[in-house]
Amino acid sequence: MPRLIQILRDAALLVALTLPGTGPALSQQGPLVLFRDVHRAMGSEFTIDLYAPNQETADRWMQISFEEVDRIEALLSNYQPTSELSRISREAGTHPVTTDPETFDFVQTALSWSSRSNGAFDITVGPLMRAWGFFFNHGRIPPEEELLALKKQTGWSNIHLDASTRTVSFINHSSMELDPGGIGKGYAVDRVVALLRQQHVSAALISAGSSTIYAISAPPGSQGWPVNIADPAHAGSTLSTILLADTSLSTSACTEKFFIKDGHRYCHILDPHTMHPVENMLQTTVIAPSATDSDALSTATFVMDPDASARLLQSCPQTEAVIVSGTPDSPRYRPIHWPKPLHEAR
Repeated sequence: MPRLIQILRDAALLVALTLPGTGPALSQQGPLVLFRDVHRAMGSEFTIDLYAPNQETADRWMQISFEEVDRIEALLSNYQPTSELSRISREAGTHPVTTDPETFDFVQTALSWSSRSNGAFDITVGPLMRAWGFFFNHGRIPPEEELLALKKQTGWSNIHLDASTRTVSFINHSSMELDPGGIGKGYAVDRVVALLRQQHVSAALISAGSSTIYAISAPPGSQGWPVNIADPAHAGSTLSTILLADTSLSTSACTEKFFIKDGHRYCHILDPHTMHPVENMLQTTVIAPSATDSDALSTATFVMDPDASARLLQSCPQTEAVIVSGTPDSPRYRPIHWPKPLHEAR
């Protein structure tokens, strides 16, 4: 059951949220009260903060939201063999697979970002993620022979979509493992946002783990939901503070998922071209109109070199970003249309 928020502490390691005017006095300022609930799905904690007139209404809104997240997970999970995405992964190498409109559109959107990023974003990296041990948090360094053998099972250009028949096929005639990890949570957030808007929710913040959030409007009396962006090169420091309203923010970094071997840190975000973890990149943060887009963009720009990332981001309307490359000892900060100054720690 959601509860009245007294103090909203950090909602994530990468993105910290701070709300003004919370506490018992809030209920005296008007009919809306702030509620919060948390739900485990898609390998993350989905957190929703929303304003509702009472507990019963908040319960109902939370329930339909989390049921939608569970529905998306059942549809698109690569961990569940019964999901539609898993069925496509198994069968599309032998024959065209007719799928439902939602899954078809999801794959089409993912391929669009693959094309726009020249393959830096690629939902076919599943076999590589498994080879490096990131699926089950057992990091390993696979031999090059193993990676080369997997090359036939990867590559977004091997996916063929036929809109007239709504079918998906793999032109390499091999089973592949589609991994929605770089875009799926953003898509789930967008679906929740759509449902809450249908319910006429006036203000809400939907967070998928520590990577993607969307702000519906703003808390009463505020211009937006304050969001602190962490500085990946200086623990405990804030890189920037912004107000979010009717937009999304996604962050990709290697501060949570990685393994260390012989003193070297291996990031969970892989470069599909090299089939190795990305090097010399600390964090990318992207603001975009939809959570699907900000999720995909933060992943793609983490893989691309900063100049290529800047060109891609500048081609996207209403999109702002901060790219932090280099190493913790020598970080390089590159804002792109970022709305606020950067507080670079020294």
